[in-house]
Amino acid sequence: MSFKVLVIPEDPTHNGYILKPLVQAIVADAGRPRAQVTVLTNPRLEGYDHALRAVKNELADRYGHWDLWVFMPDADRASPAAMLALEAELAGRNVRLLCCPAEPEAEIYACVAYRAALAADWAAARQHPRFKEALFDPLLAQHGDARRAGGGRDRMVAESLKNYPLLLQLCPELRTLRNRIAALLQA
Repeated sequence: MSFKVLVIPEDPTHNGYILKPLVQAIVADAGRPRAQVTVLTNPRLEGYDHALRAVKNELADRYGHWDLWVFMPDADRASPAAMLALEAELAGRNVRLLCCPAEPEAEIYACVAYRAALAADWAAARQHPRFKEALFDPLLAQHGDARRAGGGRDRMVAESLKNYPLLLQLCPELRTLRNRIAALLQA
């Protein structure tokens, strides 16, 4: 039996290269190794507000029959209370939505394997207000591949996924997501 997971980023242009393999690994670890994981590209979301409107208004008609939606916005605007309210709102419309704000942004997950090369310690990086521009972009220039789609983000997150337990330890929101998915699958 197939299990279809829709990953909803703020912007799939670059985040999709990080989030698809990441969510595939998390869902597999939670008990569905052959799940079909798709990053939302239609509609093409551009930012938190657009993504939030789409989750609330547009996606249910097209993707409401999917087994699970995972909304992974940047944490700067996605408060825990707002994410719980969004999950409850969608549950009322028979959509299983789990929110997992990336602390501080999705690019942090591609940095686990390269944390020693970051221009800040891990705790400071996770709180940096301009993480992508100040810390991730220089790391991407060094360890990515500009010739690849996504600039090599897929390769960087693949390196981070090689030490999956460390990834879950350093990014506790991912461990929580994994546990929530496992609980949902066992229910």
